[in-house]
Amino acid sequence: MIRLIGIVISIGLADSLNPSTIAPALYLATGESAAERVAQFTLGVFSVYLVGGVAIALGPGRLLFSLIPHPHHQVGHMIEIAAGLVMIGGASLLWRHRANLAERDPPRPNERGRSSALLGATITAVELPTAFPYFAAIAAIVGADPDPARAVGLIVLFNFCFVLPLLGIVATLMFAGDRAAPMLRAGRDFLQRRWPVLLAGLALAAGVFVVFLGATGFAANAHGHLGRFVRRLRRAVRP
Repeated sequence: MIRLIGIVISIGLADSLNPSTIAPALYLATGESAAERVAQFTLGVFSVYLVGGVAIALGPGRLLFSLIPHPHHQVGHMIEIAAGLVMIGGASLLWRHRANLAERDPPRPNERGRSSALLGATITAVELPTAFPYFAAIAAIVGADPDPARAVGLIVLFNFCFVLPLLGIVATLMFAGDRAAPMLRAGRDFLQRRWPVLLAGLALAAGVFVVFLGATGFAANAHGHLGRFVRRLRRAVRP
């Protein structure tokens, strides 16, 4: 369970530097009632991501895993390795296109009278079908075959890690006082210039970490199976 928590946290933190959510939050942070609006936006993002993840993990994800032959542990470790490779592949694409991505203007929300919570929910619902790091984390969770309560708890943990930058913006608005505006402005400028490089680095680190955990778990289980086979063989040939 500890190794699975490490996988979920690493992917969640890597995915948290997402301009699709951070840029709108920074935009909302410049208006009136900024802390309240960003908090509502964060709640909308968290809620939709959580509901979508739980629905996938406990619905089609668990159904597909039930069709896979045993042993579950080995299959789970192979899924962990695959999830890590997906993260590494995503990091490679980000790095390859980092210059073009950095030149694009960050997305600005078009509120049209909607609440900030609804805005966050809408953005997240649109982004969810392409949330490959999230799918990688869900695959690792389903592959470990935890009970539903633990699966939901792990998905909650992922989403908490995912919205940490948004919670950081709320905390800055609440406690930094007059310094909040220049701090967030500097953060927005830095994010616009560097987010592809930072996200690629985080995704690469998370992917290598997840592959390492999956590979070591697979090797340990394979060694255990081999040891049990050798012991049974010795008993079978013993006079």
